[in-house]
Amino acid sequence: MPGRGIQHIDLAVADVDRSLAFYRELLAPLGLKDFMRLRSYRGTEDVVYLQFGRSFIGFRPADGGTYRHYDVGLEHFAFQVDTRLEVDEAHDRCLAAGGRIESPPERHYDYIDDEDYYAFFAFDPDGIRIEVVYDAADY
Repeated sequence: MPGRGIQHIDLAVADVDRSLAFYRELLAPLGLKDFMRLRSYRGTEDVVYLQFGRSFIGFRPADGGTYRHYDVGLEHFAFQVDTRLEVDEAHDRCLAAGGRIESPPERHYDYIDDEDYYAFFAFDPDGIRIEVVYDAADY
């Protein structure tokens, strides 16, 4: 039996409230919602989970340090939406929420024989690279 997908991902962030505000601003109009807050397995902090579709993103306070794009770890993660317009509107909300845009909404990956892969890339408040994408391919 094949797997079902990624159930959740947890991010260690410098300021949980700042990150929650950013992601809520960016994705709440597309269905992102608060899910739960629980004590971590370490028992030293709470993890706050947001739900997007059937997946969850957890936010916990980092023990320290600074995220560095392209160091070992998460390179980026993507949120899939249903239309190009939703990509454009999310881009506008990202700017309003203080996100740093790496590339504006545009068609990507022309070298892939794909009907339409339309996305923008940005960095969240901790510098974690995110993508909001409309992908017309039926996988």
